[in-house]
Amino acid sequence: MSLAGKKLLLIIGGGIAAYKSLDLIRRLRERGASVRAVMTGAAQEFVTPLSVGALTGEKPFTELFDAASEFDVGHIRLAREADVIVVAPATADLMAKMANGLANDLATAILLATHRPVLVAPAMNPAMWTHPATQRNFAQLIADGISAIGPNQGEMAESNETGTGRMAEPVEIVAAVENLIAIAPDKSSLKGKRVLVTSGPTREPIDPVRFISNQSSGKQGHAVARAAAAAGAEVVLISGPVELPDPSGIKTIHVNTAAEMLKAAEAALPVDVAICAAAVADWKIDDAAPEKMKKANGGPLTLCLSENPDILSTIAHHKRRPKLVVGFAAETEKILDNAKAKLAKKGCDWIVANDVSPETGVFGGERNTVHLVTREGVEDWPTQSKEAVAGALVRRIADTLKRAGK
Repeated sequence: MSLAGKKLLLIIGGGIAAYKSLDLIRRLRERGASVRAVMTGAAQEFVTPLSVGALTGEKPFTELFDAASEFDVGHIRLAREADVIVVAPATADLMAKMANGLANDLATAILLATHRPVLVAPAMNPAMWTHPATQRNFAQLIADGISAIGPNQGEMAESNETGTGRMAEPVEIVAAVENLIAIAPDKSSLKGKRVLVTSGPTREPIDPVRFISNQSSGKQGHAVARAAAAAGAEVVLISGPVELPDPSGIKTIHVNTAAEMLKAAEAALPVDVAICAAAVADWKIDDAAPEKMKKANGGPLTLCLSENPDILSTIAHHKRRPKLVVGFAAETEKILDNAKAKLAKKGCDWIVANDVSPETGVFGGERNTVHLVTREGVEDWPTQSKEAVAGALVRRIADTLKRAGK
């Protein structure tokens, strides 16, 4: 794939792997991309601004408070002008600052100010990579919608030490950049559209301390919400209880039960598109106990269940029905048969079907294999990141609305 015409901003962190960034610049430019570079103070201890500037064709940016570049609020301009921002190497320190929203230098100020896709290429000693703090920070970055490549396993710069922590090779990073650009929705393809997204599980109380729920993490639904917002839409995200931060710049409504989710969804209407990605509990307890239930002499406990309201069907048949209604089908067997039946029964326009059997790792994982089921047929999409699935779905939605003149 050519990167011709694409603007890349490369943030070089302070690690020995910074030398690989020189080759990365060369390979990006070979594919037609223009590359600007930002160097942290520590990065300049490993490679020189002269070397970086010679390869990019312009002087790298190094200082937050630089009269020569800050007269037009330079870090904001750099954050907005790039198509993709690449952080390579992404050191443990730099990822910690990103995860916690710190912005005490030019690199971190740009990263906090940008709404462009960001790709990090972690590189550090294996002990630093496996440290719980680094793993927490990395997980936070992924939850925030930042993409990652690596780290790889192998020999470290330190003698006689191997493990996971090597920065991905430049060719791997280039491929990841190409993929990120390919999945990124057009920044204005949903401009002026209002999109409703439901995400995560619901919890149906048994008593004040127990509930019925499922293993949905909300990662796919939240990724869809971010992708729709990136395409210019006004997004309302209705989220069940998840361990994910609210996506930046998106109105997020928190609910627990299916009834609460339905009420919030109906209140959000009218919208142009409704994407029901939440894994809503099918049943609820008829009479949830007002106090914590106690064991009764070790005997069996009988719970009376009744069906929850069908959010997807309600939205699809609503008097203020959206122009496009998309449902999700999480199945463990007969994936396509069940999805086709759901499409017919619910009255929605599309079903995104996926296999959530335990061995797939979809629930709580970072990747997904989906099938888009419409009245015209079935599209089998490749296994890819949940961010990529979200980007592809949003592009498909935007194209469909455009063709229909909606």
